[in-house]
Amino acid sequence: MHIVLSRTDRVGDLILTTPTIATMRRSFPDAKITAVCSQHNAAVLDGSPDVDEVVIAPADMPPRVFGARFLGDVDLALALAPRAIDMQIVAATGAPRRVGYTYARRYLTRLVAHRWLSDVLVSEADPARADRHPELLVRHEVDQVLALAQVVGAREIVRDLRISVDERDRAQVGDLPPSPIIVQIGKRWASEGSTLASLLQLFRDLRGLGRPLVATYGNDGVELAAEIRAAGVADQVIGDLPFRVWAATFERAACVVTIDTGATHVAAAMGRPTVVLFEYRYFRLNSQEWSPYRVPNAVLRKPRTSSDADLRASRAEIVEAVAKLL
Repeated sequence: MHIVLSRTDRVGDLILTTPTIATMRRSFPDAKITAVCSQHNAAVLDGSPDVDEVVIAPADMPPRVFGARFLGDVDLALALAPRAIDMQIVAATGAPRRVGYTYARRYLTRLVAHRWLSDVLVSEADPARADRHPELLVRHEVDQVLALAQVVGAREIVRDLRISVDERDRAQVGDLPPSPIIVQIGKRWASEGSTLASLLQLFRDLRGLGRPLVATYGNDGVELAAEIRAAGVADQVIGDLPFRVWAATFERAACVVTIDTGATHVAAAMGRPTVVLFEYRYFRLNSQEWSPYRVPNAVLRKPRTSSDADLRASRAEIVEAVAKLL
């Protein structure tokens, strides 16, 4: 049996899909499992025991052309992202059973999806509905994707997020201070309800908790990280890390503080308490669908404005949340 699992979007979303991939491995132990990823997110499955191969879909190749490479060789294919790209890849495999999902209010996609897939599941997630109906419960993305595995007969359900980290990865961050508070830096720390000055003050406020402070960053945090380094508010500022080394860094943390990025899910996969600051808009949906999964956490909302009073209150809320999790 050959199973193809396609997810070519963001790093964080693929991390939230690792329980489904592990579930497929446990439920179909003799199958060959091929994961289709993007160049950007493939590192999530580096070293994973749950797949037999990872194949990268070229960004410049039409999905239907790429998917056709599997034609006649696939028994079951799952589009693990609610996106046309992954549905088209799955459709082109020609697998007898092709399963995927989309969102309730994506009416056109729902219509077209039935041309590509044999089974189309519908998610209740929708920003407008969640804001208008506070009583509406939105399943975590982990559970939405696991539903795909369950509909094809998977019975040995795995719910833990999985990132493979080994001693070589851990050795590369062996000089970090013990049990630090790690703040993941990204550009949204300086926009829409947050500012650079407030971020720097947050480090000063966190200092009062008596833990070492480490700032980590990726491509979108280079400039802010330079400001943090220049201000001397963190004990260490580290970035440009290989994915698994980044995960090993988080594994050492007493608590991880981040805005809504893939860092939320890296921290959860490493079992670390996490404080995440979601954007003010669509908070009701995002805080349910993408909250830190199965770890102690605090889910906070960015302030509506960048006034001094709002920023001061937001910083106090973050520090209080970290203190409770330590």
